[in-house]
Amino acid sequence: MGETQHPVEFVVEEAPSERAAPLLRTSTVAPTLALALAACDSAGGSSGGGGGGGIVSPAPTPTPTIAAVTQQQASRFLAQATMGATKAEIANVQSRGYDGWITDQLAMTRATSHWDYMVSKGLNVAANINNETGFDPTMWRQLIGDPGQLRQRVGMALLEIMVVGISGVQLNWVQFAMAGYVDVLLDNAFGNFRTILDKITTNAAMASFLTFLNNRKANAATGSVPDENYARELMQLFTIGLYQLNIDGSRKLSGGLPIDTYTQADVSGLARVFTGLNVDSSDGTTPDRYRRALIINGNHETGASTFLGVTVPAGTAGAAAVATALDTIFAHANIPPFVSKQLIQKLVTSNPSPAYIGRVAAVFANNGSGVRGDMKAVIRAILMDSEARADPSGGANAGKLREPVMRMTGWARAFNAASISDAWNIGDTSSSSTRLAQSMGRSGSVFNFFRPGYSPPNTAISSAGLVAPEMQITNELSVVAYINYMSALITSTGDFRADYTDILTKAADSQALVDEVNLVLAAGQVGSATLAQIKAAVDSIGTSTPALLQNRVSAAILLTMASPEYLTCK
Repeated sequence: MGETQHPVEFVVEEAPSERAAPLLRTSTVAPTLALALAACDSAGGSSGGGGGGGIVSPAPTPTPTIAAVTQQQASRFLAQATMGATKAEIANVQSRGYDGWITDQLAMTRATSHWDYMVSKGLNVAANINNETGFDPTMWRQLIGDPGQLRQRVGMALLEIMVVGISGVQLNWVQFAMAGYVDVLLDNAFGNFRTILDKITTNAAMASFLTFLNNRKANAATGSVPDENYARELMQLFTIGLYQLNIDGSRKLSGGLPIDTYTQADVSGLARVFTGLNVDSSDGTTPDRYRRALIINGNHETGASTFLGVTVPAGTAGAAAVATALDTIFAHANIPPFVSKQLIQKLVTSNPSPAYIGRVAAVFANNGSGVRGDMKAVIRAILMDSEARADPSGGANAGKLREPVMRMTGWARAFNAASISDAWNIGDTSSSSTRLAQSMGRSGSVFNFFRPGYSPPNTAISSAGLVAPEMQITNELSVVAYINYMSALITSTGDFRADYTDILTKAADSQALVDEVNLVLAAGQVGSATLAQIKAAVDSIGTSTPALLQNRVSAAILLTMASPEYLTCK
């Protein structure tokens, strides 16, 4: 009997198809995802928030007893610490151990900044003064190809907490302004959190996005007051949050109700400090002024400003007033648990236990040498904690929905995808109907693509008091779009394409093929029943021609990436 080639295609249909190709129905996708995540994060209680409000003293971070690191453990670690595992990095983690790998990554310097890369491509020319040309290519190039993967992963976590989206930056040379902002986060990802606060406050893209660029002091004659946007979001979203917290991230209560962290008066007082900040040059013929820190001009408020129990005296110089404001926020008791929890959510699990949050927050407050906000220590504490390194158990606090961009970069890194011409013309992937529903640096608002506290309503997740932030951009339409987009990308022979040379050596052996894909993409977490289904689909494709072997590889990859066990990483 002659062999036939079965195309791998996922489409939306109203009636069952008779074709042999796998079919993804919109009527089943979202419920399947929700049930899978609910199983991963099954009942067992909330991760902290509410409760009695008592302070939980964090114990020292438990160090799990680790013998040899298995391939599956190394791949799972890389899913938390990078934009995607590779066979080479799996071997590297096995060789160096978790701590050794982290040490190596923390010692790496950036090869090329986004800004310098764009300049090297000749993008700082007059034709690009009022467009976004070059921003997406430089982002994808570094996310996928930069060897400093821990910096990339932490930088993207910071970008999702301290959000700036390019479409909301109202500057010329917007692609350079945005690149400069991302560079600030990446350059300081392994530094001190206090420095990060200073850098984002004096960054032009942030100042434009949150509308405090050239923010003017109050005018009694006209009744105008300073713009409060940045003052509010700096506290609410970037640093201390709405409610007072214990060290373990649980809310402090008074009379059974949460206690506000700040008031409207605090917002208004803080906004007075963030006045007079502007770019240091009127020369718009080059983008260079957007790389430099903002300066303070005569529009700065000279009167007294009171916020969070601190008063900046009248007549204080602008830079000193800003420093006092940021010092005050940085010293706030909320900042260790508030920031630590969100970083854990971005890297490891959506529902960290109070003890996990408390251990990391304690390191944020004091790295062991009296230093507050040491990002290297915080990152190590997150990734080396026993709750991160213990093999997945499926307990209440385990796992997270894998972000769409992380799925794409995971595939790209696993199978050596690159731009042949160095153009990296992947573009904006934020469409929820045709692409990934997410694209780094393209959030439409300061609230990111999804909120850290989002819990899908009327689900087992919400009933259990758990959250699933990434589910906010997950629905039937976006899931089908993701599968169709990845189907085209996986089989692409264009300028941006994968190199399947290595995996093709396993294409004729369906079991070896699906096991390899499961290891590199999903850390071996795809279950036996799902693997059997994937293997059966691969076995339905012949082996007699290179095209058939390629299609077997494509099928194994795509079906793995569509599986609930891959989407809900533990």
